[in-house]
Amino acid sequence: MMEKLSDKECILKENIEKIKYNITNALKPSGRKPEDITLVAATKTVSSDVINIAIKNGINNIGENRVQELITKFADINTTNSKVHFIGHLQKNKVKDIVGKVDLIQSVDSLDLAKKISQLSNKLNMVTNILVEVNIGNDQNKFGIDKDHTAEILYNLSKLNGIKVWGLMSILPICENKKDLYKYFGQMRQLFIDIKRERIDNINMNFLSMGMSSDYIEALECGSNMVRIGSALFGARN
Repeated sequence: MMEKLSDKECILKENIEKIKYNITNALKPSGRKPEDITLVAATKTVSSDVINIAIKNGINNIGENRVQELITKFADINTTNSKVHFIGHLQKNKVKDIVGKVDLIQSVDSLDLAKKISQLSNKLNMVTNILVEVNIGNDQNKFGIDKDHTAEILYNLSKLNGIKVWGLMSILPICENKKDLYKYFGQMRQLFIDIKRERIDNINMNFLSMGMSSDYIEALECGSNMVRIGSALFGARN
């Protein structure tokens, strides 16, 4: 068993080094620094043992997609040395299961969901950090608010106690070519800039979370400063 974990650690370290190398190269044209990028390891279906190996090797942000899976793993994850993000679709009836456990909810895709998080956070006398998920491609198969309603939603969110907005998140529709990738990533970047210029109270545009295993290099080239990477780190999911 220990030998298998050792093999996994070796592969994982190589993958981490490769991703960090790619991040550095992707940033060179813009002059940004790798330390300005938050690498979130997307850990859906990844065991807590392997997650802890990743944390031991420098991964200090992990992202879970499913509430039940997060609850099952939570006690076994080394959260002393890592922050926990929730990056999947969150149903309102599951809010109670993750508020207070995670450092950031990236996937707040409606005003009603934000209100639920706010209400529970107020009851617990705490502030929950969130990102607002934007459906940049208006894809019916994806969650997120309409990009044209983003500013309106954020002005409403700014009035809620118990939450703090730290930026935007998006999952792109399936793109057949890089031209479409750059188009959608560029639109997200411009939306991020436009919202920042609005200077809305209680709304911080610190994080633009976009880019996954298949497209994180293009996302970084377009201004992302938070990427969510799963299979490129851990291999294909079971």
